[in-house]
Amino acid sequence: MPESVPLPFFVRLWLALVCLFRVIFDPGFAARVAAAREPAALPPAAPPAAALHLLAVLQREGRLIDFCEEDVAGFSDAEVGAAARTVHAGCRKVLRGALKLQPILAQSEGAQVQVPAGFDPAGVRLTGNVVGSPPFTGTLRHHGWKADQVNLPPPPRAQDPALLAPAEVELP
Repeated sequence: MPESVPLPFFVRLWLALVCLFRVIFDPGFAARVAAAREPAALPPAAPPAAALHLLAVLQREGRLIDFCEEDVAGFSDAEVGAAARTVHAGCRKVLRGALKLQPILAQSEGAQVQVPAGFDPAGVRLTGNVVGSPPFTGTLRHHGWKADQVNLPPPPRAQDPALLAPAEVELP
């Protein structure tokens, strides 16, 4: 976030007056002001160390990096499926322990939904023949996910955040 420069008194006074009238007469602006005053449940962006720590935990419990980095073209569908079950179980355990996830849209996938005017394009992606103005009606293909809560313990202090998984050497 850029450093804030103190505004002169009369600039702040003018800004306060403009905001006062806009809050009174613009319900959408008033809602955004109210939301900005609430303490954020999640930081706007997780620091890279936190993202790397989550990836390290997904690797430790589910071998996610190993699975994604493996060239699976030479394996049968049954072998890939068996590996995917193991990865899925471990990664699901991590996600359920570290995050409280909620769908962005509550309807079932395949349901007809209406996307109202003023929708958040970061939370709802429109695909297909997008023409005109909202509201839009379409078929829900994926309900989306939002993290309502993060419960990931911090990484060990002495550990390099870029170290995602140690090398393993078996001795005779």
